Amino acid sequence: MKKLFFDLFPVLLFFAAYRLGLSDPQFALNTLDALHVRGIGERQAPILLATCAAIVATLAQTAWAWLRYRRVEKMMLFTLALMIVFGGATLVFHDPQFIQWKLTIFYWTFALVLAVSNWVFGNNLLRKMLASQLELPETVWARLNAAWVLFLAGMGLLNLYVMHQFSEEAWVNFKLFGTSALMFLFILAQALYLSRHIKEDSDDEHAPAAAIPPEAQP
Repeated sequence: MKKLFFDLFPVLLFFAAYRLGLSDPQFALNTLDALHVRGIGERQAPILLATCAAIVATLAQTAWAWLRYRRVEKMMLFTLALMIVFGGATLVFHDPQFIQWKLTIFYWTFALVLAVSNWVFGNNLLRKMLASQLELPETVWARLNAAWVLFLAGMGLLNLYVMHQFSEEAWVNFKLFGTSALMFLFILAQALYLSRHIKEDSDDEHAPAAAIPPEAQP
């Protein structure tokens, strides 16, 4: 539970800041002004406040990981880089589409990495990460990799659909609740499919899908 909260911390703070900005636009404007984000209206304030909160949360998350473990996982560094680039562009250009696109870029990047690594270089990254937990036939590893590629690619497309077809508020809700629910269902279905292959460990077992945690990111 602690790890789940840690992984979702930037997303939760993003959502909380957005809701606060909707309920009190003047507070959002004053806070953004103090952060030198100016020249915006009340309508833009909630998403920009949420973006600021997400950037701070991601920086704090990365700093804590470094202080606690003296190392930072590559995925966390990649998420931080995306947040700085797309979050920063959102604040500079006052355009929420940058932060909305970040989620799609995240999903598509990892889908591309899994696809190219497996189908071009013959290196199944999921097998590499999970071989100590699972003993699977080569065909099952291939299906597992393909399932993740298709799922991540589909999540990226779904994010764009919600972004363009629904309101900004609906997208923020989807970012927290929709993506989390879909990720959970996918992991559950995958775990059920692979359950007979999971080695029984006395103290700690990790679901196969934990190789790619929910983003969960903003």
